Amino acid sequence: MKQSRFKIFSDPVHGFISVPQNLLLDLIETPEVQRLRRIRQLGLGHLVFPGAEHTRFNHALGAMALMQEALAHLSEKGTPISAEEHLAACAAALLHDIGHGPFSHTLEHQLIEGFTHEAMSRQLLLRLNERFHGALELTIQIFDDLYPRPFFHQLVSSQLDMDRLDYLRRDSFYTGVVEGKVGVERIIKTLQVHPIEGGPDSRIVIESKGIYAVENFLIARRLMYWQVYLHKTVLAADALLRSVIRRARSLIQAGDAQAATYCAPALRFFLEHPLKAPEALGRDEVIEAFCQLDDVDVLYSIKQWSQARDAVLADLSRRFLHRRFFRTTFLPQTPSPEQLAQWRGRIAQWLVQQGIVPKTQAEEAATYYLTADASQHTAYEPVADPIPVLDRDNQIRELSRTTDAPAIDAIARFVRKPYLCLPKELPFELP
Repeated sequence: MKQSRFKIFSDPVHGFISVPQNLLLDLIETPEVQRLRRIRQLGLGHLVFPGAEHTRFNHALGAMALMQEALAHLSEKGTPISAEEHLAACAAALLHDIGHGPFSHTLEHQLIEGFTHEAMSRQLLLRLNERFHGALELTIQIFDDLYPRPFFHQLVSSQLDMDRLDYLRRDSFYTGVVEGKVGVERIIKTLQVHPIEGGPDSRIVIESKGIYAVENFLIARRLMYWQVYLHKTVLAADALLRSVIRRARSLIQAGDAQAATYCAPALRFFLEHPLKAPEALGRDEVIEAFCQLDDVDVLYSIKQWSQARDAVLADLSRRFLHRRFFRTTFLPQTPSPEQLAQWRGRIAQWLVQQGIVPKTQAEEAATYYLTADASQHTAYEPVADPIPVLDRDNQIRELSRTTDAPAIDAIARFVRKPYLCLPKELPFELP
């Protein structure tokens, strides 16, 4: 029997995804990509939206599938794309998020100071390129935007890249938030390379007949951020998990043997050692430890820490396991240092009253029960990364110049919402 040239993955969002049995399938089968099965796409979003159990692996396959579709449509419209370029671009889409840590963005800045998942993705790309004897050279050029046909990089990273098109549709599907549903097929079918030859001055544009699909995409992105990604309970869960990690790190670095023993080895490496990017990303032991780290290590550690002798670590861990998050309260403006000091004082008194810590430790312990931050988002950045539209007269115009400008201006407005997270047991009052 003749062996199939493709492996089929059944995806509830895109249907059947065909992966050729070449470099792409070999990459999918690497430990680095398989690790993405153990990292939730939405971080702690599943604690608010029960269906959101999908992983970075699902998303990686989806982004690659959309890249296949986009390249096919661009080729049909007359842009020459070689087999080597097609393979490299699909590999870039598949591997674009390979550097994510446990719970995706939630702990991105907690394990390595100055860390970005894009920088880690690049490091892992370099390591995979060595293992595959230079087969990813072109993929890395596309990833770094150094390939002299820049439209390939735009398909990997831009306002209308395959990453965003997949995660909005996928996250909408798994959360059940219908406002996030976007016309991905329409957008991909109306993409075009201009000039059509795809030379060094080329870029991805949207044909005028795709304007409303793009508007809907930008509106959906805005709604998904405020309804899902920056949902107040998701913010509370994130704040609590970060407090658990901060407390565990403080104890471990102070020599608490039990906190260290209870911690999963892969996670303990990052809590024992003060690490800063970019220097840390150049060390083999850091990369290797990172490749062993996923959601499972964090959850295991928290279950263990819930029985810790340290009352603060145990309480924070139990709160996380039992979903007793802090209250998130949005504020009209950023709280002053004096207001924060008053809230910390109230929390310190409450911790003493609850018997969690003695008075001498209450002030320091209170810092783990109070988070002051701000959620912020811009759905469209017309100056930094404009969406060019190809008019019917073959002229290129920025999106807001071709459609309802007030609507686009509203989407492009930067929104910042200060908020406070503190225990629900304490009544909230503005000092």
